[in-house]
Amino acid sequence: MTGPTFSVLTRAGVAGFRGRRSWQAFVVGVRGRRFMCGIIGYSGRFDSHGLQQGIRAICHRGPDDSGSFTNDTAQVGLGHARLSIIDLSPLGHQPMYAEAGAVQLVFNGEIYNYRELRRELEAKGHTFRGHSDTEVILHLFLEEGERMLPRLNGIFTIAIFDARTGETLVARDALGVKPLYYAETSKGVAFSSELKGLLELVPEVRELDFVALHRYVSCLWCPGEGTPLKAVRKVLPGELLVLREGRIARRATWYQLPVFRGVHADLDERGSVDGAVSAIRAAVSRQMVADVPVGAFLSGGLDSSAIVAFAREQAPDIECFTIRQVGGTEAGVTDDLPYAERVAKHLGVRLHTVEIEANRMAGDLEKMIWQLDEPLADPAPLNVLYICELARKHGMKVLLSGAGGDDLFTGYRRHHAVSLQKYWDWMPSSVRSAIETFGRRGDARKPLWRRLSKITNGAGLSGDARLANYFMWAREDEMLALYTPEMRRAAAANPALAPILDFIRPLPASVPAIERMLAIEQRFFLADHNLTYTDKMSMAVGVEVRVPLLDLELVEFAARVPAHLKQRGKVGKWVLKKAMEPYLPHDVIYRPKSGFGAPLRRWMLHELRPLLGDMLGAESLRRRGLFDPAAVARLIDANQTGRIDANYTLLSLLSIEMWCRRFIDRRGSTSVSDSR
Repeated sequence: MTGPTFSVLTRAGVAGFRGRRSWQAFVVGVRGRRFMCGIIGYSGRFDSHGLQQGIRAICHRGPDDSGSFTNDTAQVGLGHARLSIIDLSPLGHQPMYAEAGAVQLVFNGEIYNYRELRRELEAKGHTFRGHSDTEVILHLFLEEGERMLPRLNGIFTIAIFDARTGETLVARDALGVKPLYYAETSKGVAFSSELKGLLELVPEVRELDFVALHRYVSCLWCPGEGTPLKAVRKVLPGELLVLREGRIARRATWYQLPVFRGVHADLDERGSVDGAVSAIRAAVSRQMVADVPVGAFLSGGLDSSAIVAFAREQAPDIECFTIRQVGGTEAGVTDDLPYAERVAKHLGVRLHTVEIEANRMAGDLEKMIWQLDEPLADPAPLNVLYICELARKHGMKVLLSGAGGDDLFTGYRRHHAVSLQKYWDWMPSSVRSAIETFGRRGDARKPLWRRLSKITNGAGLSGDARLANYFMWAREDEMLALYTPEMRRAAAANPALAPILDFIRPLPASVPAIERMLAIEQRFFLADHNLTYTDKMSMAVGVEVRVPLLDLELVEFAARVPAHLKQRGKVGKWVLKKAMEPYLPHDVIYRPKSGFGAPLRRWMLHELRPLLGDMLGAESLRRRGLFDPAAVARLIDANQTGRIDANYTLLSLLSIEMWCRRFIDRRGSTSVSDSR
């Protein structure tokens, strides 16, 4: 009978997998530390070599230490790559275990209410040898099992093997801040924080998922559980898997958004404004704890500025980071830097700026796709990467982000359009269809017409179908025309927006359109796009990004704020703007909404033109078998002559081919060193 094996991998060990040693079983003996790392594991007939290779593939997520556990009898393996944030001593090794080694835990994330949970457990007789949230999770599991999950206010992925039951619990945090992939194969079930690590365990799962690829093309990211690979799925936000004997014995949802639990908007205007201040201040306070310096993103937008305003109350010398793009920006995009400088001066904080040439960004797209694990067609992730690189050079392992404000309180342009939906619904469908046709006939070279076309796309639709359609970048029939027959059949049978519509359908009709839209944002646009790229690009350089605006207590508070106090006419995020008036300059609070201004349209005509010719050329497309060469050639020509604006669609096609060349064609080549 083969027993469990424990190993320690230091930085040197990660490179050569040296320095392994056995550990005698003992009840948890670690002292206060937190980890923002990467996890990997399996249940089934896998081998330890694949596990070690998987750890190596994700070691950028945790460059400080790595470790693994295997139990050949139970056919279970767990791996961990550690980024030390609190208590930097070498005693913070994972997997962490209890009950004489019978319960093994790997954990990636932060639990912000762990002190309260610890006091409760101590009152029940639990004895702690350290002060970490990891140890609290382990003891809470011993006390409550999987029922502990709704009690964790934090961001995490967790895997716990319990030899007493033979089961492995795998879970992802409530809003999906931390990513987690899994694959079911004939050998068993494997999982990992990143696809790169997973493919070291299951290198055979290279069959493309046409339905998921259709969703990447349609939305620029993939809503739902799909990935480019048919056998690989995402563990959904607030979801758990129970693995046993190499199979998924049970799959369940342990968290639902407040709107699905019947939480009502019961606050008045004063309670909403005052409550927003209290809730955000408390969330920032909870997320400032670290034994390393904590910095912050500062774009000069309302969300990041609000985070910094409250963070400096605890850390007056907090250092902030932003980006300045030189060599061209997208027309119609507001420059963030003057606002960031204005906020930094107003709050008296130090602002570091990284200057990036636009042509360098174009050249980094292939690197970006590799790091993202998915073909997300958006240059914005490079923003996160460059800022985190700068922060790391200044000794920062932790940055606070303003992500989530638009998804809780409104703020995107589409939210204003949604607030007018009742007027759209009063119009006859023929009138709405005529408006959509008019919007498509404008000059695609002008930002105003592009926005009008985007807003009026799907004007003929009603209700939830119209809400979901805001995430489409082109008509679905136009997408289908780009595909080869095999891919077209799969896509036609599985509409791109089906996961969104299935998700929102159970909501009562009485739930306002704005709240329905925010539920979609929180479940899909955050988890499947914004949070995914924020995690991947920050962890690429060993930086932990915390998201105070997605603190669970703040999420619960936001659900109680009436829709008309979130989107008031043209003013999005009204309640948050009123709340921050005593803390920030008026011109910052009420500045124009700005997105990431990468000059994509110029890139397609110049910097990326050779790449288009290579990757989207007829020979390349025929070899791949996904997109029709003639249809793509017509699309490129229409885009270059300005007849249509297909730049993001072309970027999506380009990203998919980049992804395929990196993850499909270069089989067995997913390690960190191979990306350089």
